[in-house]
Amino acid sequence: MLLEDDMKKVRNKSGATRLGFALLLKFFEAEARFPESAKEMPAAAVEYVAQQVKVPAGAWADYDWQGDRIKRPRKEIRKAYGFANTEEDQERLAEWLAAELCPVELSRERLAEAVVARCRNDCIEPPAPGRGGRLVGKAVTDFEARFCRSRVERISHANRSRLEDLVVGSGDGTGEGADSEGVVSGSGQSHFAELKADPRAPGLESLLAEVNKLNRVRRLELPADLFADVSEKVVEAWPARASKEYPANLERMKPERRLTLLAALCHVRQTEITDSLVDLFIQLVLKINTRAGRKVDKELNAELKKVRGKEGMLLRVAEAALSEPSGTVRRVIYPVVGGEKTLKALAAEAAANEARGRRTRRTGAGCSRRCWGRWS
Repeated sequence: MLLEDDMKKVRNKSGATRLGFALLLKFFEAEARFPESAKEMPAAAVEYVAQQVKVPAGAWADYDWQGDRIKRPRKEIRKAYGFANTEEDQERLAEWLAAELCPVELSRERLAEAVVARCRNDCIEPPAPGRGGRLVGKAVTDFEARFCRSRVERISHANRSRLEDLVVGSGDGTGEGADSEGVVSGSGQSHFAELKADPRAPGLESLLAEVNKLNRVRRLELPADLFADVSEKVVEAWPARASKEYPANLERMKPERRLTLLAALCHVRQTEITDSLVDLFIQLVLKINTRAGRKVDKELNAELKKVRGKEGMLLRVAEAALSEPSGTVRRVIYPVVGGEKTLKALAAEAAANEARGRRTRRTGAGCSRRCWGRWS
């Protein structure tokens, strides 16, 4: 709806210029920007505004979008709403994005939305969709450059060299080639590829491999506060980027970016490797206990089969003892089990099983303590 003030602004115009100015005026009022082309204007809006300014709706197709004829009405409309649009404004927007939002927001779509909201609040015409993407891209690039520079400044020169050793001489990522520091491990993988890899199936070899991997990361001696002032989103994003890179790609990067990616990967992987080591140790101990239990069960079952029908004998012994509690063992018990020899065999088997059970319990507990002591 064109209000009285709006009608005053279009009064000295005619034809397509009158309709075009009115449409640009109302579009800017609603969107705080100008349309990119005539197609962006809804047909219903063109028809409705044309009726109010008494110009045929078809005149909109004849409106001149080129040169000074479009610049002058846009300048007039900006002035009417108190908006500005200068190169300095765009620079300030990019700086604001890089300093305030990029450290906590990774989505470029949400960054673009934040730019539009900020422009409305500060009465600045937001950049066109194409230029808005470039502005967000520039802000992200500026932020990442500062971020990398500030991270690398916290890492000593010696530790930077150790980080570089993770990829130097790794070739195309297949594990071929090694430098004097042994960049390629005995498994044929580069240390960088090993660092990214998940642990193998539970076993002693896998446990020792993870211990070696953890020791290698700890030897980098990265500062504990390397990412202390960074949002969790950013800390998670950089290792994910590093994991997708091949050593050859990393070697082509600028040193500050390469070192930041490697440091972020090592920072996160140190915690993940420690967790995987705990899981591996627990699985290994359970595996040992399960095997020991099966072995003991097998031996005990073998022992129990030495005297056949012992359950029936024990039942008859109990019944005989209860029926003649005052009788002698030789007269009452021996006959029901088949003699003194059988009774001695039963007693010997029971004693052997009891002694074996005690040894098994002591051995199992000692094994767990030794394993835990080694891990600690």
